Amino acid sequence: MPRMLDVSDDVRAEIGDEEADRLLAGGDAPGSYDCTSCRTPGDSDQERTSTVLFVGEETAVLAFAHATCIPSQVVPVSEEQLQGAVRSITGEDAAARTPGSGPAPAAPVPTTPRQATLGITCGLVLIEDDLRPALVVEPDGPIARPGSTGPDDDFLPLLLEQGFHPVTDVNQLPGPNPGWSALLAMGKLHAVLQPGSAGNQAAWWQAHQPLAVSDGWRAAANKAQSVVMYAAPSGTIGHQPREDLMRQALENAASKGALVAAEMPLAGT
Repeated sequence: MPRMLDVSDDVRAEIGDEEADRLLAGGDAPGSYDCTSCRTPGDSDQERTSTVLFVGEETAVLAFAHATCIPSQVVPVSEEQLQGAVRSITGEDAAARTPGSGPAPAAPVPTTPRQATLGITCGLVLIEDDLRPALVVEPDGPIARPGSTGPDDDFLPLLLEQGFHPVTDVNQLPGPNPGWSALLAMGKLHAVLQPGSAGNQAAWWQAHQPLAVSDGWRAAANKAQSVVMYAAPSGTIGHQPREDLMRQALENAASKGALVAAEMPLAGT
């Protein structure tokens, strides 16, 4: 019998009319599935279901999600990210950290030859009477401007030049940063993306292993369809085990003029 599937025009263009029609007719589509967004069970025989196509350089993976979580869409990802997502589905990835327990595994900062890495922590921050999903980014050492050999830490100036905004009040929602987004795939955080060449996006930060987020964080992100990214120089925020302590550290950083932020949309689920 026909499944209650939604196949967007973008997905149809990628998989072809024949495959799209076969899916809609009930072939090659599972009845039950784990939603790629909220990771809870779904049933395409009983509820509207979105087809979500993750596309890498050489590989494409078709996944399914509750239509109430996300619409049918194509999600461009790097081949490495896509393989990591596949491993997370099959349970081959290592146990990920929980939000608030410390920074996620970090990738080298792409804008500097120094070996400092970016730590990133997920948490909920109360902004304008609404709990918003936040990413807090802090390097483990000074970040130099490309080509510089001096001791100065240019982490915040570099981010300001790339469209982030100074934070003076954590209670206010920061402005957007066009072209930047957070990649949440298969219910886990994979990367923070920045504008790349030819209108594409490139990974500014990428987890060595997909980072698990809490149900509350994921629900807030799905509701807002965006996240707030905060960034501070090395040694400013620290490894805060609780969200109230993280909030206090953010406020202290803002009061010292040592915090920048931007709101950015979700790329994917």
